[in-house]
Amino acid sequence: MAEQRDILSRPGPQPDVTMRYGELPDQVVDGWLPARGAGQLVLVLHGGYWRHDVDRGYLASLAADLAGRGYAVACPEYRRTGDGGGWPATFTDVAAALDATPALLAAAAPGRVEPGPAVYAGHSAGGHLALWGALRHRLPPGAPGRRDTAPPVRGVLGLAPVCDLAETYRRGLDLGAAGALMGGGPGKHPDRYAAADPAALPAPEVPTVLLQGPSDGRVPIVLTRDYAGRHGLRLIELDGADHFAVVDPAAPAWPRVLTALTSLARPGNDRPASRTETPV
Repeated sequence: MAEQRDILSRPGPQPDVTMRYGELPDQVVDGWLPARGAGQLVLVLHGGYWRHDVDRGYLASLAADLAGRGYAVACPEYRRTGDGGGWPATFTDVAAALDATPALLAAAAPGRVEPGPAVYAGHSAGGHLALWGALRHRLPPGAPGRRDTAPPVRGVLGLAPVCDLAETYRRGLDLGAAGALMGGGPGKHPDRYAAADPAALPAPEVPTVLLQGPSDGRVPIVLTRDYAGRHGLRLIELDGADHFAVVDPAAPAWPRVLTALTSLARPGNDRPASRTETPV
């Protein structure tokens, strides 16, 4: 399948607000707001295999589209490998951003963000971070980003997510991206993988939906199938969708992404399921 990568360079709408959750250059969050009223908060974490050469900018079209549909959307940045990120900085940044953003955005835009739990969404490596972020209270004691209580999250939407760090390392995906993130493999750092790998953590405790194309050339669908099957999660397989189609409002897969988000943000508006689905 020819991969449509133009979303990585396509100009996107500017955010309504940019906020800081820390003092470092990458510790910022872009926010998009609904045109009127208060919207359900969706925190979207970008991918790029945790590398510094990909940032949150490619999610601008997604965020603006969701804001146009009444959501309040926040896209945090975080330190990545190649410029101060990796273990543990990437994880402490994401944890700080997830914890701080709801209050930051509500303060920056009074009356525009619904109170209550957010939906965590993530694409590719950001899907890994969204799954991890929702389970931070289940991390081993002392792990970077750990919380004492469950994070205020309504559900998790994984868009072509990296679900298995150890297998990502063993397969050498993206020229060793997992090893660069973790400082080595699970044999060298078993404690790190125990604290950061969704495949090593308990099953998600909130409704979780995964979407991916079977022909994804960047994240092998078999890893997503294995993770979803092991934990009884809903996996929607999108025939004809490449790795970037799940975050592109112009792609044919986008209505399925919106339906999945609705099922998490507005429980009861879509049927729950714990199985693999393919388009009819």
